[in-house]
Amino acid sequence: MKKFCAVLLFVFLLITLPAFAGIPSGNLTFTITPSITDGNKDVKLWAPYPMSDEFQTITNMKIAGNYQESAIYRDPVSEAVYLYAAWTKPVDKPLCVMSFHISQKDRKNANLKDSGKKYPELVLKYLESTDEIPANDPEMKKIAQKTIKGKKGTLEKAKAIYDWVVQNTFRDPDVKGCGLGLPHRTIEQCKGGGKCADISAVFVTLARAAGIPARDVYGLRLALPKDGDVTSSFHCWAEFYLPGTGWVMVDPADVRKMILVHKLELNDAMDWYKFFWGGDDLFRLVLENNSRGVSLYKAEQKISYFMYPAAQVDGKMLNYFDAAGFSYKVEYIGDK
Repeated sequence: MKKFCAVLLFVFLLITLPAFAGIPSGNLTFTITPSITDGNKDVKLWAPYPMSDEFQTITNMKIAGNYQESAIYRDPVSEAVYLYAAWTKPVDKPLCVMSFHISQKDRKNANLKDSGKKYPELVLKYLESTDEIPANDPEMKKIAQKTIKGKKGTLEKAKAIYDWVVQNTFRDPDVKGCGLGLPHRTIEQCKGGGKCADISAVFVTLARAAGIPARDVYGLRLALPKDGDVTSSFHCWAEFYLPGTGWVMVDPADVRKMILVHKLELNDAMDWYKFFWGGDDLFRLVLENNSRGVSLYKAEQKISYFMYPAAQVDGKMLNYFDAAGFSYKVEYIGDK
């Protein structure tokens, strides 16, 4: 019965998602008002600045506000591109508004080809082990090697890691925001529990530990875009590099979300395994990829991962997991 219900849900998704008839396009507006109190003297804001790529086209970018200084910067290490704004002794509540139009192409790749060729030099940095992605950690290496044992080629190995992550993690609704994105913490301290940044980081770390270039992707994911507030749609997924195809999107965190939301057993979730493997037709805005350990201009500390707006008031970072307290809001208006 559960399997039948899961199939019905999958069919319903296929029927109702407008993306299958062409992913919706529209305007997104980020309204950011860092919270201050009387006497605050120095306010700094950083917000991911979306760029056009193979699958998304960003146009009509507009930035406005009552800031005294603003610029667009790029972190040379993570390559994160971001908007910087600053206020000194603000009289009025700080305000920064970034709006733009987005149109997209289907990310689904139903014909994944593994050429077996060497990875191009440009993607070799996505094999590196870092503080945030500890691919050289002995425990991560052990899990990765055990998972890919007997598998040949990048495609088979990546699929084995994807399956392992889905089977050995779970979505923890009590985790704040999208999680901390620390794979060790997710696997060891939290027994596999976390949100999308946690689960995606596990995939990326294990893929690199297995010798597969991989990276986190941060942005927004909307299943059925409706006009209005979409602040809760921040999401993290992952990509691995497949010779002969290019970057391939996977979203094991969304598989775990569907399992939780629809109260499925693993064996009843195979349609979701397939749906979130190799890309999908959902509305997705990419804000940043591989933006781990980002050094922001004039920030007091690095950002573990850069997806939410970040702000610093008199040297203290605001809690970007708390949109209302921060505060920031993201709104969507679809093309008519």
